[in-house]
Amino acid sequence: MNKTYKTSPGSPYPVGSRLKEDGVNFSIFSRHATEVELLLYDSSASLEPFQIIPLHTEFNKTFYSWHVYLHELPAGTWYTWRMDGSDDTPQSGLRFDKEKHLLDPFARAVSDKLWHRDKACVPGDNGHTAMRSLVADGRYDWEGDKPFSFKSENAIIYELHVGGFTNHKLSGTTNPGTFSALIEKIPYLKKLGITHVELLPVMAFDEQDVPRGTAALGLKNYWGYSTHSFFSPHPGYCVTPEDGTHIQEFRDLVKALHKAEIGVIMDVVFNHTSEAGADGPVINFRGIGSSIFYHLDAVDKSKYRDYTGCGNTVNANHPVVASFIISCLEYWVREMHVDGFRFDLASAMARGENGDVLQDPPVLWGIELSEQLAKTKLIAEAWDAAGLYQVGSFPGYRWGEWNGKYRDTVRRFLRGDRGLIAELATRLCASSDLYKHQGRLPINSINFVTCHDGFTLNDMVSYNHKHNLANGEDNRDGCNHDMTYNCGVEGETDDLRIIDLRKKQVKNSYAILLLSQGVPMLLAGDEVLNTQHGNNNGYCQDNELTWFDWSLTEKNSDILRFVQQMIALRKRHPSLMRRRFLTGEKMGERPIADIRWHGTELDAPQWQDPDSQVLAFTLAAVSANKEADLHIIMNMSDNELIMPLPVIQEQQWHLAIDTALRSPFDTIVPAKQVPIKGFSYPVQARSVVVFES
Repeated sequence: MNKTYKTSPGSPYPVGSRLKEDGVNFSIFSRHATEVELLLYDSSASLEPFQIIPLHTEFNKTFYSWHVYLHELPAGTWYTWRMDGSDDTPQSGLRFDKEKHLLDPFARAVSDKLWHRDKACVPGDNGHTAMRSLVADGRYDWEGDKPFSFKSENAIIYELHVGGFTNHKLSGTTNPGTFSALIEKIPYLKKLGITHVELLPVMAFDEQDVPRGTAALGLKNYWGYSTHSFFSPHPGYCVTPEDGTHIQEFRDLVKALHKAEIGVIMDVVFNHTSEAGADGPVINFRGIGSSIFYHLDAVDKSKYRDYTGCGNTVNANHPVVASFIISCLEYWVREMHVDGFRFDLASAMARGENGDVLQDPPVLWGIELSEQLAKTKLIAEAWDAAGLYQVGSFPGYRWGEWNGKYRDTVRRFLRGDRGLIAELATRLCASSDLYKHQGRLPINSINFVTCHDGFTLNDMVSYNHKHNLANGEDNRDGCNHDMTYNCGVEGETDDLRIIDLRKKQVKNSYAILLLSQGVPMLLAGDEVLNTQHGNNNGYCQDNELTWFDWSLTEKNSDILRFVQQMIALRKRHPSLMRRRFLTGEKMGERPIADIRWHGTELDAPQWQDPDSQVLAFTLAAVSANKEADLHIIMNMSDNELIMPLPVIQEQQWHLAIDTALRSPFDTIVPAKQVPIKGFSYPVQARSVVVFES
């Protein structure tokens, strides 16, 4: 039987539960609560609390903070809160339910072992089915580790799902689907050559947050865009979460990646929470202060404004919420050594309390100007689900942006659309039309062709239409405009001609991406032709449909090798990773321009030709003594072209890449390159060719 712990008033700071030498201080914010209770549990699975501590306004409340100190309480104690308020009618915007058990929004670790989402969606006691917060012990030996220091222009980002990357039966990991398993795959990441992993959401999320039809099929929220506890690593990615090892297991991963000189970027979801709309569950924010944390309808406060497509929108520019978000990010950098963040539907965070778009959103500027985040990489998905699109105009200067315009242009060029040459050139040059006039840099453009949301690269060249029936939503979900080309047959085929074309198109995609100025982002599994069989919205598919199939590293080793070599080529050419925009002018003492544009003839790019499908350019080395010049030809026409090569003084062109050739001849390392004879080269239909001087 647990002892009863002595209490004293405690302090409003620090917020959350904080372990001290002789006990634990608890503090939680609620402006409108009139009754507050703290409940303590022996374990995450305990159905009944061993102690209930009612808080009194006279002793345990300071302004809007409720607090209490428990003497001698040890780390490892689980707890929940309960709250009630004087005006909890829906029209007030408040959602108090004195019987609902609430998570601490600042909890460093949580358990969902007992969680039942449906029970939290209806009034009444859910103590036996609620999640629990943990009093965490934050001590850890970092062994001298610090956040990863790396120039953004040299970054090559690899977007992956922690569970899906190692869950496959052939992953060969000890604890598949966990932070620990990902550590075992670091040698693969290192050999691939990427510099940063971008982890799909790893803050604790609700796996039960899916539509009823989807849940009826036994499916769950897999991607993780349903956060409820922003300070806690997701328990589902831990080996022993019921022992409260969340913090240690995540830190072990970060430390191991840093030792391999790989940075960690977290995909974070501050635009909405897992509490959904008016009929959603009470987990934490809704039961603490719904009218503060969420955008509510101005007339009927029982309704949630939804700019995210997920039922609610976080009221990110309310002072309390903005402080919460910035404190959370600083925590992950300071205490967990994270190197950057990618913000899901970040434009929703640009909306003021009435939903209008703010020119200078306090929360976004607060993030940009935070001293603790000064060296942290910030990446915005610069749109929301209500039509706000801010690619090229996202508030602030330091933010990188997922460049959706780059993705769309490259996809259209790859599928054979004509007359895109001028726009393609602009996108290859880090979209200077979007960023240069604002004083931004090439690193503001995060270039990608595929990401978790949409077709895999293999499916992008294999399907013209989405095939999402397995999600249980009658194929209504997912994007309807993916700009793809199936190369002649929908889905799988035995036609070797089509298979070869698809592989060539995959190589073309990687070549274009890694030859572009800006920061490239690759989707995990594309390098081995992972397929989701045409499903372009795998958010609920925690199974082999979306998992990284490790058998493909052997089956498609030719594509894997090509990607490794393309990454290596990019790394040996600073001219592909410029800090400043290209100008077309001569560089310093060098007698050549930084870039020369060509079409089917030298120095004659076909900018205005409505039928052109060919672009070539010569890229000067940043340092002639340490780097070769590059000549690049992109031919997406259906015809072989004899393309002229520019004359270079006292040097010769050597073939480095030809996507039309079979492996291993499609990539040639410098030591094995031979000079090209003559002043032209036959460029095959739908191929990319690269020469080094």
